[in-house]
Amino acid sequence: MPIYTRRIKRQSLINKFAPISLEQMSSVKLMNRTDTKFVTTTDRLHLLLKMAQQDYYVQEIEGVRNLAYDTTYFDTAEYDMYCQHLWNHTNRQKIRFRTYCISGLQFMEVKTKNNHGRTKKKRIEVEDMNLHDQTKREFLDKTLRYNVDSLIPHMNNSFRRITLVNKAMTERLTIDTSLHFLNLTNGKNMDMGNLVIIELKRDGLVYSPVLAMLNQLRIHPHGFSKYCMGAALTNPELPANRFKEKLHYIEKMLSNNTTNNNTYNYGHYQFLTPRILQRTA
Repeated sequence: MPIYTRRIKRQSLINKFAPISLEQMSSVKLMNRTDTKFVTTTDRLHLLLKMAQQDYYVQEIEGVRNLAYDTTYFDTAEYDMYCQHLWNHTNRQKIRFRTYCISGLQFMEVKTKNNHGRTKKKRIEVEDMNLHDQTKREFLDKTLRYNVDSLIPHMNNSFRRITLVNKAMTERLTIDTSLHFLNLTNGKNMDMGNLVIIELKRDGLVYSPVLAMLNQLRIHPHGFSKYCMGAALTNPELPANRFKEKLHYIEKMLSNNTTNNNTYNYGHYQFLTPRILQRTA
């Protein structure tokens, strides 16, 4: 199915959900939460959207339900935060600047994942990504374990996000499509085609109606860090052995969802559009 046709179909499906506003979602902030990620393709996503219509609202802002996001991740020159994730260290952190394109609002965010699997996010609204101003430095001194002066921008990603909220108002489900990576250190970029990243965000282990739906569609939990996957895919010099299983999983998923056999090279990976085949360097 052509990309444009898929987008039209997805829009028609989310238009069938009852809307929920940002104000109504205020009780579902989940700043101290458990996150579970799932990776799938647009075809499976369309089936999920059909199944979820009775149990979920869709977030709507200014009449838009599939919102554009732009995110830039910072790390040390030695990729310390990337390596902490690669080696599965607990109490790891990431710092990013996220822009909500529809409003132009931008936040600097620090995410900390503890050894119990809980993610805490702290953020402040900002106007730029300059780390030298006093407000940002004071915030980072309190929340980040890394020297602010050691941080540089490494990875940018952009995507479209659908946000569903269950009618009991106890969870959020974010659905990211049209994912694109741009490596800010070497200029390499990569489009992830039909890949879909779903994230279930809830406090503790409260009942979630979508879990049974995901299981029925054989969409199982699968970790996916946009920062780490983007960095591994666009920088051949980074260690990535522990991510091989994830990369092969994505390859298999996308190869089963493509009918185009044209081969392209993106950086150090070769793609059989949009399939990941192998490192070429």
